[in-house]
Amino acid sequence: MTDPIFWLGVSLGLVALSLVMVLAALIPAVRELQRAARSVEKLADTLSRELPPTLEAIRLTGLEITELTEDVSDGVKSAGEAVQQVNQSVTRVKKQTRQVQATTRSVFVGVKAAWKNWNRSSRVSPPHRRVDRFRDDIVDFSTPYSLNDDLGDDEGYPEISRRRRESEFEGELTSYPFPPEDGDGDRKS
Repeated sequence: MTDPIFWLGVSLGLVALSLVMVLAALIPAVRELQRAARSVEKLADTLSRELPPTLEAIRLTGLEITELTEDVSDGVKSAGEAVQQVNQSVTRVKKQTRQVQATTRSVFVGVKAAWKNWNRSSRVSPPHRRVDRFRDDIVDFSTPYSLNDDLGDDEGYPEISRRRRESEFEGELTSYPFPPEDGDGDRKS
């Protein structure tokens, strides 16, 4: 057992046996590595064929999303403007409705007052006014006179006397700042 060649042979045999066992274990691993390499190669080939169109589609989708976002933003902005216009229109309609209500109330109050006045005036005769109080208001512009003339007795002014008698008969004073009209609406001169 001390023979060195024997130990050298045993050592070389053990090394050879271990190498054979390592090679036996390494062969299936290498085959699996070859399959994995083929799979990676196929994946790389597929990616090189499919990835550029997919990336282009993703880029186009991004652009479309940007356009849609702008369209939605414009739509929201125009909807906001439309809501604001509707709000202004509603405000104007409310204001006009208030004005119409106020006008309608005023018209109804005016009609009611006129109706009451009409009914009251048809039942009660108008109050009689004294003619003497308005004597200076009766002026006949067709007859010339000066400021020094005495108008107290109406002599020389038959038109004033006639008008005064008519106004006393009707119960109120009638003043004619212009010559009276005949039945056709033409002025007498």
